Amino acid sequence: MPSTTTTRCTRRDVLRAAAAAMGASALPSRFLESSASPAFARENSPNERPRVALIGCGGMGTGDANNAARFGDIVAVCDVDKNRLEATRALFKGAKSYNDYRKVCNLPEVDVIINATPDHWHTLVNLRAVRSGKDVYSEKPLTLTIDEGKHLVAAVKQTGRIFQTGSQQRSDKTFRLACELVRNGRLGKIQRVKVWLPMGLHEGPFSPQPVPAELNWDFWQGQTQTTAYMPERCHVKFRYWWDYSGGTMTDWGAHHNDIALWGLGRDRSGPVSIEGVQTVAPIPDGYTAASQYRVKYVYEDGVEHFCTSTSANGWAGAVVGKPKEGEKLHGVQFEGEDGWLYVSRGGKLEASEPSLIETPLPTDAKRLYVSDDHMGNFFDCVKSRKPPICEAEIGHRSVSVCHLGVIAIRLGRKLEWDPNSETFKNDSEATGMLAREMRKPYTYDES
Repeated sequence: MPSTTTTRCTRRDVLRAAAAAMGASALPSRFLESSASPAFARENSPNERPRVALIGCGGMGTGDANNAARFGDIVAVCDVDKNRLEATRALFKGAKSYNDYRKVCNLPEVDVIINATPDHWHTLVNLRAVRSGKDVYSEKPLTLTIDEGKHLVAAVKQTGRIFQTGSQQRSDKTFRLACELVRNGRLGKIQRVKVWLPMGLHEGPFSPQPVPAELNWDFWQGQTQTTAYMPERCHVKFRYWWDYSGGTMTDWGAHHNDIALWGLGRDRSGPVSIEGVQTVAPIPDGYTAASQYRVKYVYEDGVEHFCTSTSANGWAGAVVGKPKEGEKLHGVQFEGEDGWLYVSRGGKLEASEPSLIETPLPTDAKRLYVSDDHMGNFFDCVKSRKPPICEAEIGHRSVSVCHLGVIAIRLGRKLEWDPNSETFKNDSEATGMLAREMRKPYTYDES
């Protein structure tokens, strides 16, 4: 286990680290200083450290658990793949291993659940965890369907648990500054938002293979309809199948569309119309999620939101290749009457005029929730019982935009949406895609 000794860190050290993290970003130095948080990377004293269980021992899960180990003790790990389970248990000495998330959620010695399962498992694990009295840090995209999100939001509200969605761009000062500038009218009236996402994988055909001895394939499939095992369906690349995810639309889209909503001040709402098209047909017997696509959203005030896949490839959390001329690699661009602002990872912040970024906001400007450490913010809220920066409803609304895009892409037509009731208008086929039949026993009743 990591040492629980807290290293003394001066304010200057924090600012120096923040500046280094920003690299060649365009953030003005006054913003770096104003956003230094005294809670940044704080460790708890030994008697305050929550007991943490990890469910889902892939690369993202072990990364999240290592991150969480700054604030709590990893006492249990869980996975349906024995090899992944044992490898992760070896990383966290003293942690007990389990192959059933329900047993982990029932453990009285566990305070916090880190949920890093594949997308189609997020909701049932999260529901079981909060109903078992656990606080939860859940990876994004938060759900597989919009219906799942409504169930989860209700359960978190009913149980009063602390719930953080792993949309960590909300805890990045570059994205926060961009959204503050937009929300305070720096670009004038917003006319449109452009979101670029890496394209998905376009491969196949694939053939069934014997199920590896170490994998419980039936349990891994969970609520989805049973199918023959293929390595390309499991681990990492599961996100390129409609059965388990929504391609890069719900993977990278859960990040960048979240920022689009944050900047527009619509992170508890949504669009009123959606149009989508798949621009490259899938290969028969290959990946089913759209690899390349265009989606257009319109909000009630007329703001347009375009979400487009680029020619660069994004999978396993990385981007491979380069976008074509005129494309962005990935990121969000807000466009208003007085200029444009583009923000992306690595501290990238650009504007049509440098003054749009460099001119300080007035003292009475609207400020957004400050978090400079996404996992740290979660554990701070576990202690204080205050809402985290990306609570369940925000995570649900962000991925709902992505799910709406996926539905529009699959149907290939314009859809009318009521963000208040979260229903389609006069479209029974689209309405039928808000939920999916859940294979027994992996249903809401089981959670």
